[in-house]
Amino acid sequence: MNAYNTLESPKSRAENVQRVVTPSGVEAWLVESYAVPLVALEFSVRGGGAQDPAGKDGLATMLAGLLDEGAGPHDSRAFHRAVEDLAVHIGFGADRDAISGHFQTLTRNADKAFELLKLAVNEPRFDQESVDRVRSQLSAGIRRDANDPDSMVAKAFREAAFPGHPYSRATRGEIETLERVARDDLEAMRARVFAKKNLKIAVVGAIDAATLAARLDAIFGGWRESPDLIAIPDIVAQNVGERRIIDLDVPQTTMRFGRPGMAKADPDYFAAVVANHILGGGVFTARLFNEVREKRGLAYSVFSQLHEFDHCPTLLGGAGTKNDRAKETLEVIEEQCRLLASEGPTEDELDKARKYLTGSYALRFDTSTKIASQLVSLQLDGREPSFLDERNRRIEAVTLDDARRAARRLLGDGKLLVAMAGRPVGIA
Repeated sequence: MNAYNTLESPKSRAENVQRVVTPSGVEAWLVESYAVPLVALEFSVRGGGAQDPAGKDGLATMLAGLLDEGAGPHDSRAFHRAVEDLAVHIGFGADRDAISGHFQTLTRNADKAFELLKLAVNEPRFDQESVDRVRSQLSAGIRRDANDPDSMVAKAFREAAFPGHPYSRATRGEIETLERVARDDLEAMRARVFAKKNLKIAVVGAIDAATLAARLDAIFGGWRESPDLIAIPDIVAQNVGERRIIDLDVPQTTMRFGRPGMAKADPDYFAAVVANHILGGGVFTARLFNEVREKRGLAYSVFSQLHEFDHCPTLLGGAGTKNDRAKETLEVIEEQCRLLASEGPTEDELDKARKYLTGSYALRFDTSTKIASQLVSLQLDGREPSFLDERNRRIEAVTLDDARRAARRLLGDGKLLVAMAGRPVGIA
């Protein structure tokens, strides 16, 4: 039995998770499995783009991009050559609220592979050549997206929803802010956020708890105890009801819409997950899909999602349609929001949503890397391993009254903040 088959078991996924605490106090969740000679590790520290100092947007993204661009005695080329020779998968990334890393190695190469990870997170070189190259790559992406409708509406929505808040800024920064990032900024950010109390780790594969504890202490045991994070205020998505239109001479209108969401700690959160699935989460059964695409042929895709940012849970959705049908598309979307809020879902919709959400949960655990990622996410959310068993039970326990109440709270009067790029006819 391999790791993911173990966690696919509907009886108890939680029983397969060991909690490992090292002598230095580093904690990790371990799913031990020897079916394949691999070890997958995922870690995350709070402190993503929201922690970027004002004027240096993109710092966290640059830091993540440079961790595997040379470390310890290895310059960038030598580090990448060592990674390739050992067939190690290693990478780092940053989002709004966290910097994360993933790592996978064959057990026969584990000693050298773990040493590379240790060097990457503790002794990144930040050689000027590498800093300039990563900055150039990010800047090229920003230039490329400057005329991309999806990127344009995402930026417009972000700036309208979170004015003056760190969430209004682009995680990967702007060309001018990236230019201000220096080597000292990278090292200062690493020192601020890389701390043991800020660290969540999950490991899946052919390694026992004692061996893992020694590895983790060698990599993370020397980190400072507590991070030095900038306090980020909570915010509720602003300007609901407004339209932000970006004039773009293209035949289609790309739209992003949203309104305040629901926090994971809210008692109605799982009912909100079900309500959102009925609105726009399920591809073939969702109301938006049926009303916008199937019945009227207004758009190829339309969706809604719950985004649980640390400081602003948000309901987000999107669609793309012809300019002359943008008004009708938006009216249908808003009408469906109002109807679901006022009337709630039907028993049949609730039953289908619960079955889909519980049945598809196993797909999050079909590879070792997915399992590790899920276990880190649960830790970031403050969950215990028992949540692996509880999650589906909570979905199944959602009643029609629960779903109706959550839909009312989530969708309110149905008004949306909408950002559009194109020349939508009839929308001012």
